[in-house]
Amino acid sequence: MEVRHSCTSALNIIKRTKKIILRKEKMKKDHVFADKKIRIKPFEFNKEVTNVFDDMLNRSVPFYLESIKRQAQLTAEYYQQGSRIYDLGCSHGNVGMLILDQLKSREFSMVAVDSSIPMIEKYLKRLGRNDNTSQIELVCGFLEDIQIKNASVVLINLTLQFLDIKKRDDLIKKIYQGMNSNGILLLTEKTIHTSKVLDNLQTKFYKTFKLENGYSRLEISQKRDALEKVLVPDTIETHKNRILNAGFTLFDVWLKWFNFASMIAIKE
Repeated sequence: MEVRHSCTSALNIIKRTKKIILRKEKMKKDHVFADKKIRIKPFEFNKEVTNVFDDMLNRSVPFYLESIKRQAQLTAEYYQQGSRIYDLGCSHGNVGMLILDQLKSREFSMVAVDSSIPMIEKYLKRLGRNDNTSQIELVCGFLEDIQIKNASVVLINLTLQFLDIKKRDDLIKKIYQGMNSNGILLLTEKTIHTSKVLDNLQTKFYKTFKLENGYSRLEISQKRDALEKVLVPDTIETHKNRILNAGFTLFDVWLKWFNFASMIAIKE
C-alpha cells in the first residue's frame, strides 16, 4: 500500500529461503484511532500503523485472507519461468510470503515495492535465510517510478486507491507494456458504486462489518476522516475501462463483497 511521505530511494536485494521461517508474534491490536483526537491527520503507513497492520487488515478488509491466498495460487499458476513477479504496494509482505510458499519448489524472481520505510523494514524481518537462488528484491519507492519489465504476474492490493487519480491510467498502461503475453494483473481495491442508492447500501454494510469486528463508532469516524482525500476509490467500471484501454483483452471480477473487489486481467 502506498501513501506519499518521506521515503528515501533504497534497494535491498534479499535472497531468502523458499521454506519460509516466520517469527511467531502475537498480533497487536489496532487502537490507532481509539482515543478522541483534537486534530485528525491524514492517514499514512507509519510505524504505528505498521505495528498493528495485520489486525487492521483482518478487521477492516472483508475476505482479506481468502483474497491473498487465491492471489498466491494464481501467481503460481501464471508465473513464467525466467520472468518477474511484481508486488506493487507490498506493505509488510503478506502476499509475498504466501507466494514464496506457493513457489517453494521453483526458482523465481519477485520485485516487491512500497513507499513506507516501516513496512519495508518489517518485511525484511519476516524473511528467513536460505540455501537456494530464489530472490525477492525489496524496493522502497513510489509505484509510478518503477520500471516494469519481463513481468508475468503483477499484483496491486489496496494500493491504486492511494495513487493520484491522474497517474492511475499511466501506471496500468506501463504494467501492460512491461508484461509478457499470457501474463496477469491481479488488482484488489475498495470501490464505490455508480448508483448512489447502492453506494450508500455498501457503505452501511461496511460500517456494520467493522462494528462487528470490534471497532467503535469513534474509531470508524476518525479513520474515515483521516482517509478523506487520501484514499480515493474508483468504480469497478472505471477499473475495467482503464484496464481494457491499456490493452488487456480479458477482465473479470473474481471476488466481491459490497465495496471491495478483487479483479483479474490477462494479456493475450
